[in-house]
Amino acid sequence: MLTIKRLSLADARILIEGARKKAEDIGVPMCIAVTDESGQLIAFERMDGGKITSTIIAQDKAYTAAGAKRTTESYGIASQPGSAAYGINTAIGGRLTIVGGGLPVVVDGDVVGGIGLSSGTPAQDTECAQAGIDHLLRSVATDPA
Repeated sequence: MLTIKRLSLADARILIEGARKKAEDIGVPMCIAVTDESGQLIAFERMDGGKITSTIIAQDKAYTAAGAKRTTESYGIASQPGSAAYGINTAIGGRLTIVGGGLPVVVDGDVVGGIGLSSGTPAQDTECAQAGIDHLLRSVATDPA
């Protein structure tokens, strides 16, 4: 389970499981990506019916959330004309995304990774990402190790 404030492959699978269950509940097949704290991909799943274009979008959402240590939705707000981060979405070869659905994974106050979903609306993507995080945190809380 979670050791040295870093997500393991097992942790990433738990995140995906929680996000997938929520996506199934709402009837939206998703692309789900989980990264480590530096934004590097640990695990990915494209549910049957997940949009092909959403494979990269989900990965970029997870990358942004982990690397920037903030939600992708918050970048959407901060990147509007006249705001301090205007144009940030063009940085890093366009990998920084400003569309909701990417969340940092925070454990004990530390960002240990990111989760990004795509194929639904930004609100649906965010809801499923949060479900993945909630599932992981419940799992960590009940793990006797």
